[in-house]
Amino acid sequence: MMIQGDRNGRCPQPCCFEFAVKKMPETADSEKTLVYRRVILKLSGESLADSGQRGISGDEVEGIARQIKQAHASGCEIIVVIGGGNILRGAAFSGANAIVHEATAHYMGMLATVINSMAMQDALEAVGCHTRIMSAIGVDTVAEPFIRRRAQRHLEKGRVVILAAGIGSPFVTTDTAAAQRALELEADVVLKATRVDGVYSEDPEKNPHAVLYQSLTYNEVMEKNLKVMDATAIALCRERGVPILVFNFKQDGNIVRAVTGQNIGTWIGPQRRV
Repeated sequence: MMIQGDRNGRCPQPCCFEFAVKKMPETADSEKTLVYRRVILKLSGESLADSGQRGISGDEVEGIARQIKQAHASGCEIIVVIGGGNILRGAAFSGANAIVHEATAHYMGMLATVINSMAMQDALEAVGCHTRIMSAIGVDTVAEPFIRRRAQRHLEKGRVVILAAGIGSPFVTTDTAAAQRALELEADVVLKATRVDGVYSEDPEKNPHAVLYQSLTYNEVMEKNLKVMDATAIALCRERGVPILVFNFKQDGNIVRAVTGQNIGTWIGPQRRV
């Protein structure tokens, strides 16, 4: 499942050619070997906003883009799935007295993910990384429709692919969309980026004595009712044995460390990490 290097060798795209023939940037991690050929990077909408705020922060988006570029330069094919909670959550309209139908609200949330994807695309291209947005709902003016084979071709050409609008259906979270696309696009791992160091026994912001898990099985996540990803996402990954790595993207360089297989965050898989 884990191999070194890219899938089809060098391609004529400038950014792809650059990472195909050069080593990673000279950092403490520059001599680490690429472990994952293709990854899904799941970002929450809130990751694009300043802590505790809503909307989109240019500094936050730029910082994530630079980390993605560094990871991409290692030769890893990267698919990004972004939530929309910094703009709107469909669940906010649930309830008997809601004016907006809940299904409509979920579609509104999908459009929020398109806005976030557009911001991330421009940030990535500003740092020199060729990018394509593919949407599960029709927004042809700003994004391509999601077609699996076309997405694979973009990845093979050395482009970062951003997947917007979940899977295009209401009542499905972007966590589940990340797991679903991981299966469709044969990703080696789902990288769940968070603002904390991994999965804790309790909310570490509320309980400073909460325990950080180094590794968990899928069943342990379900049995302990740990709020990592929703149950459907965990079940999809468990069915096909796709591992999940939950890590702190706020620590600079952690996305590179994740794709090079370093021991960070919490590993969730068929068996505990050794």
